[in-house]
Formats: sequence, structure tokens, C-alpha cells
Amino acid sequence: MKKIIFDCDNTMGVTGCDVDDGLALIYLLGKSSAELLGITTTYGNSDVETVYANTSRMLSDLDRQDIPVLKGCASRKQIESEAAEYILDTVMANKGDISLLATGSLTNLYAAYLLDNTIFEQVSEVVLMGGIQQELIINGILLNELNFSCDPAATACALKNARNLSIITGNHCLDAFFTKQEFKERLSFCDQPIGKYIAQTCSYWFENMMKRFNLNGFHNWDVVAAAYLMNPALFKDHYDNILLDLNNLKTGFLKEGEREEDNKTSQVNIPVIDNLREFTKDVYTAWLGVTVSYPF
Repeated sequence: MKKIIFDCDNTMGVTGCDVDDGLALIYLLGKSSAELLGITTTYGNSDVETVYANTSRMLSDLDRQDIPVLKGCASRKQIESEAAEYILDTVMANKGDISLLATGSLTNLYAAYLLDNTIFEQVSEVVLMGGIQQELIINGILLNELNFSCDPAATACALKNARNLSIITGNHCLDAFFTKQEFKERLSFCDQPIGKYIAQTCSYWFENMMKRFNLNGFHNWDVVAAAYLMNPALFKDHYDNILLDLNNLKTGFLKEGEREEDNKTSQVNIPVIDNLREFTKDVYTAWLGVTVSYPF
């Protein structure tokens, strides 16, 4: 059983905003080996007020009000929040037994580190979704990095200090493409209420992807990070030495460097999906494993 703190910018169901954090949340709820201790909300897909309210609403929809939701830092200039205090307190109460999954800006993790700079020494593992190692192009359209670039200093802190760190980059998430047709077949027509909930809540995102990228589907960014946390056997690990350079991190670019002794680089694991078929099966199985009494 993994004890997890999920730090995210969940906007699933918010018009015009991404759905992947919410789908990662449902994935975790569908995993019997995951104990989701709390959700800390951050900015990125939207402002933290919207993310906090949306995540609270979503847990109510899913009958999981037992999971605490904490409001995080509103920007990289605000480094105090109940989320940061919760992260620190929970990690210190469970030393060596907490997995941190972060899929938005990293300001909450940075704020927790500033409260106690030993925090990363006390966690079991850290999995992040963010960063790019080359241009991120979707159907010929260049897409900016949207997580690590929000707070370069926070990203550098995590790269330098996080224990057992794995990063799922935007480039490596491109394989996790979920088509509209398969989504409909597996979720809309199933008997489980959770399938209909996901399909209905995410319907607007398919329209968004068609208008913006001319795609009949979407890349399921944050679910890849959640899947790596819970089922690393579906991935192939790959270690790189990443430069701790704020200028690169301002655009979320993870530039490789030579291994050095002067703290200019950090070795991190950058996994890639090794078995796409099994990965997709695992995701849908976890989603449909969530029991809800939501009326449809």
C-alpha cells in the first residue's frame, strides 16, 4: 500500500481547462494499492481558487469527502499555504513512507521545503509530470511547457533535493493518446456509473482538442505520472543528468549535462511507457474500478 499526497492543478470539468489531473485522481482512487492521504491544490491549469473549489466538488461527486483537500500557494511569489504545512506535517508523521505525486506547478513542494529543508530526505519517492527535453509539437502545433515553467526556482529545488525522483516529461506523454471513439466505447456504454461520469465530464475536452489541434482525442499527460507511481513495470527507466539552470527551467526545458561534482547537475529518472497496450488497459481498469452512487 502506497501512502500518497497528490499535488495537482485539477480542472476536470472546468470549461476550457485540461482534464488530466482529474483523470489521474480517479486512477488513484481505482487502485486498491493506493492510499490517497490528501490532495494539495496548486495553480497552473487555472488559479488556485478554481482548482481548490473544483477538486472539492469532484470529491463530493465521487463520494470521497473523507480525503482532505488543501488550498495551496496562489503564485510563485506566495510561499505560505495550508497545503505546504499539510505536506510537511504529513511527511514528518510518516517518515520514509510517503509518495509525492505532483502534476502542476511545484510551488507547494518548494514552500514545504522552505519550512523544513530536510523534507525530501523523509519521503519514499517523488514523481513529477512536467518538463520537456525537446520541442513539444502536437499535430504540427508547438505547445509550451506548462508545469515546471510556472516556478523555475521550485523546479530546481525539486530536481536538486528530491529523493528517488522520477519525471514524466511532456514528450514522453505523447504516446498516451486516448481516442474519442475508444473513450466512448469503454466508458459511455458501460454499466458502471463512474464510466458515464468520466465520459460526460470530459466531453468538452474532445471538442477543445478538435478545435485547437484537429485531434479526435487527447494526450493523457498526468495519468502517465500516476500510472508510473502505481505500476512502474509498465515503463522503462532511463536516467539523465539534468542541469540545474534557471534559464532553461523558465521554459521547462530539461537540458542534459555531464555528471559534475559542483552541484550543477542532478541525476533523475525519466521513464518512458514500455507497454502501451497494457498501460491503456491498466488506466481504464483503474477508472472503472471506482464505485460511485452519482445519479445519471
